[in-house]
Amino acid sequence: MHGEYKVPGGKLVVVDLEVAEGKISEFALAGDFFLEPDEALIDINRAVVGLPDTADVPTIAAAIRGALPDGAQLLGFTPESVGTAVRRALVTASTWSDFEWEIIDDPAVSPMMNLALDEVLTERVGEGLRKPTLRIWEWDRSAVVIGSFQSYRNEVDPEGARKHGFDVVRRISGGGAMLMGAEQIITYSLYAPASLVAGLTFADSYAFLDDWVLQALKTIGIEASYQGLNDIASPQGKIGGAAQKRLANGGILHHATLSYDIDGQVMTEVLRIGREKLSDKGTTSAAKRVDPIRSQTGMERRAILDAFMNEFQKFTGAERGSVTEEELAQAEELVRTKFSTEQWLHRVP
Repeated sequence: MHGEYKVPGGKLVVVDLEVAEGKISEFALAGDFFLEPDEALIDINRAVVGLPDTADVPTIAAAIRGALPDGAQLLGFTPESVGTAVRRALVTASTWSDFEWEIIDDPAVSPMMNLALDEVLTERVGEGLRKPTLRIWEWDRSAVVIGSFQSYRNEVDPEGARKHGFDVVRRISGGGAMLMGAEQIITYSLYAPASLVAGLTFADSYAFLDDWVLQALKTIGIEASYQGLNDIASPQGKIGGAAQKRLANGGILHHATLSYDIDGQVMTEVLRIGREKLSDKGTTSAAKRVDPIRSQTGMERRAILDAFMNEFQKFTGAERGSVTEEELAQAEELVRTKFSTEQWLHRVP
C-alpha cells in the first residue's frame, strides 16, 4: 500500500507498507523532508511495524515519538504527518495527480448563480459526470454571502446592506459571512472527489486542499499560512477563509474567499457579527483584522487571479474549460427553486 501527504507549507511525506493479519508488517518512510540524525529514519520505520491497521493518527504519532532518539530534528514534517500518510495508504487515498483537472474562469454571473453552480458542479463531480475542477468566481453585483447555519438577523444589518447596495444570499456550506464587494475579493471553488481527502481529518483537509494557494500567494510575495480550522493569514493579518460541503454522492465542495481590497467601515455597517468579533478581539478597525492582498502586493486583481490559475495548472496539469449549457440550466433552475426563495434565505431566522 502506498500513501502520500503533502504537509501544508511543508514537505512531502511518502509511505509504503504491507499488512498481514491485521497489523503493519513492513513499512518504509520517504520524502523530501529533513531528518537528523540519519538513523532516526530506521527508528521511525521500526516504530510503525507491528501497529494494528486500525491505528489512528495520534496512536501512530505517539509510537514514532517514543522511538525517536533524544535531540532528533524533524524539519518539514511531524510524526502526525507520517500518521496521516499511513492512514491515507490504508484507505487507498487518491493524490492530486490521479485526476485530470479543469479550470473554469467564465464571465460574471449573479451571486445566486455562483452559489447554484457550486451545488451543481459538486454533484456532477461526485457522480463522475465532470472532471475535478477549480472555478474562479466572477459576479455582477455586490453581495453578503452567509453560511448555511448562520442566523440572518444576527449576521446582517438589512439597512446597512441596502445602503451600500449588497444583496444577501445563503450558501450551502457552513462557516461565516463573506462580504463580496464588487472587485474587492478573490473567491474560488474546488470540486473534488472524496478520495482526494481520504485518511485526513475534516480539519486537516482544509489546509490540504488550500496548500496550492499558499504556494500561489508566495509567488506574488505573500508568505501565507493556515491558522485555526479555516483562516488563511499572512504576518500582516488575516487574508481570508475557507468553507466546505460534502455531498452524499462523494462530491466535495471546498471554496475560499480572500480579501483583495476592503472597506472596513462598510463591513461593520453591513455585518452585525463583525462588530462583536472586532470587539471581542480588542480591535477597533476592521481593516486591522483583515489585511487585503492589494495592500501587500500592489498588484491588480486580475493579475493575481492569473498567478493563482498558473500555479494551480503547474500543480495539477489542469486544462482550461467552461461551465456547460446543461450545467447552466441546472443552476438556473436551482436559483429559481432554492437560492432565490425566502424559505432558503431565512432557513435560520
